[in-house]
Amino acid sequence: MNVREVMNTNVITIAPDASIRDAARLLREHGISGLPVVDGVKLVGIVTETDILKLLKTHHPSENLWLPSPLEVIEVPIRELLNWEELKKSLEETAERPVKSIMKRKVHTTSPDESIEDASWKMVEHRVNRLPVVEDGKLVGIVARGDIINALSGEGD
Repeated sequence: MNVREVMNTNVITIAPDASIRDAARLLREHGISGLPVVDGVKLVGIVTETDILKLLKTHHPSENLWLPSPLEVIEVPIRELLNWEELKKSLEETAERPVKSIMKRKVHTTSPDESIEDASWKMVEHRVNRLPVVEDGKLVGIVARGDIINALSGEGD
């Protein structure tokens, strides 16, 4: 069985200059975890939920922080409030950045004529959940781990 038989040809994509907010919206609306980034029909990168989540770094208060005994009761809520405020600020600052600022430029791909066995080994070897399918330099589909599992279990019929 080859990739052409199991790939999804209705690929949700995003442009490199689109905002991270737009990428997050597309991921949520379509229930997917990754988006090929295309310039016209040319694949130029990929952005995943993980790429977006990595932007949301919060800093924990110093381990040396000590509050006097009467204030110990409110120490944890204060720490949580500080972390929440940092998260909100991080979200606001990153939402309008372009996707090209966080996308992976080295994208592991497959061809429609590659076997699903070879494609699945690529996914395992490179620790990715999906492979854009490229033919003649053009994005023609995407195959995810679930597509291969469904095909092997007979669910793809």
